[in-house]
Order: sequence, then structure tokens, then C-alpha cells
Amino acid sequence: METNQTLRLFIVCFLLHSLTSISSLSTKNIITDRDALLALKARITHDPDNLLAKNWSTSTSICNWIGVTCGVRHHRVTALNISYLGLTGTIPPQLGNLSFLALLAINDNNFYGSLPYELGRLCRLKYINFNYNQLSGKVPSSIFNISSLQELRFKHNRLLSMVNVSGTGHNLMSLDLSENSLEGEIPSFILECKQLQFLNLTFNNFRGGIPKEIGNLTKLKTLSIGLNKLQGEITQELGNLVELESLILRDNVLTGQIPSLLFNISSLWLINFTNNSLTGDLPHNMCSDRRQATVLKKLLLSINQITGTIPYDLWQCRELTIVGLSYNQFRGCIPRNIGNLTKLEVLALGGNNIIGRYLIESINNIIQ
Repeated sequence: METNQTLRLFIVCFLLHSLTSISSLSTKNIITDRDALLALKARITHDPDNLLAKNWSTSTSICNWIGVTCGVRHHRVTALNISYLGLTGTIPPQLGNLSFLALLAINDNNFYGSLPYELGRLCRLKYINFNYNQLSGKVPSSIFNISSLQELRFKHNRLLSMVNVSGTGHNLMSLDLSENSLEGEIPSFILECKQLQFLNLTFNNFRGGIPKEIGNLTKLKTLSIGLNKLQGEITQELGNLVELESLILRDNVLTGQIPSLLFNISSLWLINFTNNSLTGDLPHNMCSDRRQATVLKKLLLSINQITGTIPYDLWQCRELTIVGLSYNQFRGCIPRNIGNLTKLEVLALGGNNIIGRYLIESINNIIQ
């Protein structure tokens, strides 16, 4: 009997100890989240509306703080969104302690300085939006090691370089690094992100050629790598991007002929190759496919060295609203069937050797 009572007492004590430990751990986690947010608050040097100064108070639960969302189950911070608050400051490494964080958005503020490596600890993180700040230095490789990450946005900052990592970004669907000062070749690890649907590297200092491996990103819908210093020919492998809708390669130093395979992509509605050094004739399958004839809306090829006549089937693209072919080396006449483009808003043909024999008649058809 005494043995049974002793055993029961032991079990009760064990359960009480376990419950106390769990409660203590939960309290500690909440405190950890609070301290991480207070560390961020301490780094804010300008808060024009005093929102954090007034609202982020230890007298209230952090789950009621502005921009903070807590999960119901674990009572931990799951989202931090302090965008558009006009804040100035730096990002503390303590943010890496918000271990339940799934969304981190500080976009459209004035955060500056480097990105802490500790952000790579946020193993549940899915969305990062740091657009429109003044962040500088290197993009830490640890961020790309977050296997849950789906969306990463660093547009319009002052970032200078990236560490080339491999075997990462398996779930990354959207990557925006545009409007920075990133240098070197397009990082090879990006070409391993097979789930990418949106890739924007525009307005940086990337050099080298367009890697043919980019054709392996077959889920891409938007590919924008304009306003860089890319050289060489447009790789034929871009024709593998069968879901592509928007392709922007403008303002580079690209040469050679435009691959005809691009015009086999039935979903492609925007092509912008303005201001390169492209040569040769335009492909003659631009709108020969009925599907393509009903999709292509904007074709921008001005300021190149493209030769030959304008393909007759181009004027079968009845959805075209903008056609920019100016300042090339086109010759010949404008065909009558340009009048089929009843949705055309902009037609730029200047700076060529084109004879406008049917231009007035065609324009009248468009206006009518």
C-alpha cells in the first residue's frame, strides 16, 4: 500500500514539475519576443508619429502592439509589419530570436546599415519585405538558407553584394533585388530556385552573360533583368520558360539575333529589349500562332541594330497596344494590315529606313 502511495506521489510531483516547466518555457518565450522587439525599438532614431514610442509599452501585451501579430496556439509573435511608418533606424540581431515569425515587413521606411546574419535563424519565415529602405552592404547567405522562405523583397536599397550559396531556395517563389548596386555575374544559386515565378534583378551592376541555366526555371512568369551590364547573346534556353508572361532585358549590352523560340511562348504579353545591340532580322513567327496573336500586347525593341523588313505577321497581333521599333535599321514598306491593330496606342518607327506608303490609310483604319 505504501509503495502505491509513494508511486502516486511521485507521478503527481512529476506532472506538477512538467507543467511548471512548460509554463516557465512559455513565459520565457514571450519575454524573448518582447525583448527582441524592444531591441528594435531602441534602434529607432526617428519615429515621426511616435507610434512605437507610445504603443510599444511593457505595460501592455506585445500582442497588442502596433504591427505585431501573435499566434493563437503558441502565443508567440508570428508577424511583424511596421511598413509605411516613416521610421529611421537599424535592424538589431535580436530579431533573429523571433523564432515563430512567418512574416517580416519593414518596407517603405528609412532603415539603414547592414542586414544581421541572425535573420537566418528565423526557420519559420515565409515572407520578407524590406523594399524602399537604405540598407547597405552584403545580403547574408543565412537568409537563403531559410527553407520555408517563399518571398524575398529587397527592392530599392543600397545593397552591394551577395554570397553565392548552393542547395538553397527550394521554396522561393518571388525574388526582388532590383534597384540596388549588386555586382558580378547573376548568382548561380538563383538558378537552383526551381519554384521561382517572379525574378526581378533590374537596375543593378550585374555583368557577364545571361546564363543558359535560367531556362530551367520553368515556372517563371516574370523575368526582369534590365538596366544592368549584361553582354552576349540572348540564350536560346529562354524559350523553355513556357509560362513566361513578361520578359524585360532592356538597357544592357546584349548582341546577336532575337531567338525565334521566344515567340512560341503562348503566354508572353510583354517583350522589352530596348537599348541593346541586337542585330539580324526579326523572327517571322512572331504572331503566326493564333494563341500568340491574342496575347502579345507590348513589343519594345527600339534603339538596337535590327535589320531587314518588319515581319508581315507582326501586324496580326491584334492585341498590340505598344509597338516600339524606332532607331534600328529596318527597311521596306509598312504593310496595309497594320490597320488590323485596332487597339494600338503607340507606334514608334522613327530612325529607320521605312517607307510609309500605306501609313496614313492604316492609321485611319486604326482610328475608325
